[in-house]
Amino acid sequence: MTAPNPVPMPAETGAERRLQRQLARATTPRGAAIVIGVVTTSITVAAGLLMTVVDHENFPSIGGGLWWAVQTVTTVGYGDHVPTTDAGRLVAALVMLLGIGFITVITASITGTFVQHVQAGKEQAAESTATAANLRSIDARLERIEAALNARD
Repeated sequence: MTAPNPVPMPAETGAERRLQRQLARATTPRGAAIVIGVVTTSITVAAGLLMTVVDHENFPSIGGGLWWAVQTVTTVGYGDHVPTTDAGRLVAALVMLLGIGFITVITASITGTFVQHVQAGKEQAAESTATAANLRSIDARLERIEAALNARD
C-alpha cells in the first residue's frame, strides 16, 4: 500500500515573509518590545482612522476614532463610544479579533524565540561541561602515558 500524496503547502505571501523578518529581529527583549509596540500602534491607528471613515456619525473626529481604538485594542472598552452602523461594527469586530488574536500570536512567537535561546544556551553549557570532562580525561591519560614512557627510560 502506498502512502497518500502529501498536501502541498501554499507559497508564502509577501506579508508572511515580512512578518518572519520582523520576528527574526525580535530575539532580544528590546527587539520584542519594539515589534509588539509597532504592531499594536499600527493596528490602533489604522483602526481609529478607519472607524472615523466608516462610522463618521458616531466618530466625527480622528481623536474620537483613536480613543475608541485604544479602548478596543487594549480590551478596556469603557463604552463611551460605540459603533452603531454595520460597517462600524464590522471594523470593531476585526479590531477586537486582531487585538486579542494577532497580538497574542506575535507575543507567543517572540516568547517561543526566547525559550529556544535559553534552551540553546543550556545545551551549549552542557556540551561545554562534557567537553571539559573529556579534556580532563585525555589529559589524565596523556599523563599516564608520559609517566609510563619515563619509567621505561
